[in-house]
Amino acid sequence: MTTARYLCLALPALAVLIAARARREPRERAGALLAFLAALVGIAALHEAAGPAGWYAFAHLDGSYRGLPVDLWLGWAVLWGPLPVLLRRAAPLPVLLGLVFWVDMVAMPALDPLLVHLGPRWPAGELLGLAAVALPAQLLGRWTADRRRLAGRALLQLVVFTGLVFWLLPTAAFTLGDGGWDRVPAGWLPVLAQAAVALAVPALAAVREFVTHGGGTPFPWDPPRRLVTTGPYAYLANPMQLSATLLLLLLAAATQSLTLAAGSLISVVFAAAVAAPHERQDMRRRHGAAWAAYRRQVRDWSPRLRPYEVGPPGRLWLDDDCGPCTAVAGFFRRRGPGLRVLPARDSPVPLWRARYTGPGDVPASGVAAVARGLGHVTLGWAYAGWFLQLPVVDRLAQLVTDALIAPPHPAGPAAHALGEG
Repeated sequence: MTTARYLCLALPALAVLIAARARREPRERAGALLAFLAALVGIAALHEAAGPAGWYAFAHLDGSYRGLPVDLWLGWAVLWGPLPVLLRRAAPLPVLLGLVFWVDMVAMPALDPLLVHLGPRWPAGELLGLAAVALPAQLLGRWTADRRRLAGRALLQLVVFTGLVFWLLPTAAFTLGDGGWDRVPAGWLPVLAQAAVALAVPALAAVREFVTHGGGTPFPWDPPRRLVTTGPYAYLANPMQLSATLLLLLLAAATQSLTLAAGSLISVVFAAAVAAPHERQDMRRRHGAAWAAYRRQVRDWSPRLRPYEVGPPGRLWLDDDCGPCTAVAGFFRRRGPGLRVLPARDSPVPLWRARYTGPGDVPASGVAAVARGLGHVTLGWAYAGWFLQLPVVDRLAQLVTDALIAPPHPAGPAAHALGEG
């Protein structure tokens, strides 16, 4: 049994080490690491479903996490994650996934009943795992290694790190320490969910800024190419870390876990004492004086009340002949000194809704344009703008605005062209 466990970890690990030596590019290794994390989290979630679904169950062994032997878990994650990413140029993705499926179909029965007990429906669980865990892990790793599909890889990163930080690590803290998911009162779930969304808004908006303005992702080895000082970063230098810490403390309070609370505070100390100096050195090397000027004005844990703004001001075009648009224009002219509010007739392009352009030249229209403008006012109004730009929220807000407040209508050059017609 011991030999089988060693081989289940040693063989995939040896294979990935050999493949990694042939692929020395940092981005390839970054992609492999992300694929490993995605597979690690996904396999743990698959294991939680395997028992109730009757797919498989592991034997009671030392060195297990919630019934999942850690060495088998790591070897499995290597096989489903980094190894196919590093071999991606040797064969197409369907072929590599087929080989992974074949290895599992051979290995799992060979380990039964020594290490695992297979149920009659275990092939169904295997296929689901490949579709829900191995395939997304491969897409994330490949897109990162090849610098493709920026929005897609940022979204997959968000899913992986959400699962890692807010499910896998808390569950480990409950298993090894105190607290538990069952400690959360059922009646408090709606309130806790709303509080969690409220705390997550700055982090989600920060990820969006990394993608749209920076051309990168939050992963340290897949960073933005350009310095990001817009969105939440105009007010705070570490919005993602602040949101994550507050969310973990909220989760610790809801689950009555001192272990989780202590772990979240230790992570803050580690970030400040170990990670922050490395980050400062890297940012100074990549962005030079622009980053130094930004950090002199924007702090880590204490947000500014008004935004840090550099370069030309943002521009918001609104229709002077539209009553609600005129009211919005008046609001911004009184409160947004970093924003130029212009009449729609002066827009260089035809308009059917409000339009915004700002630092980074990322245009927005309609409610999203007004939301971007709110980022130039104060912290409270900026937060409202970040919320309005969340996926789904932005679409709903636009539908409500079009139906009840100001439907799309030609303005500026568009109106002039229609008038001539």
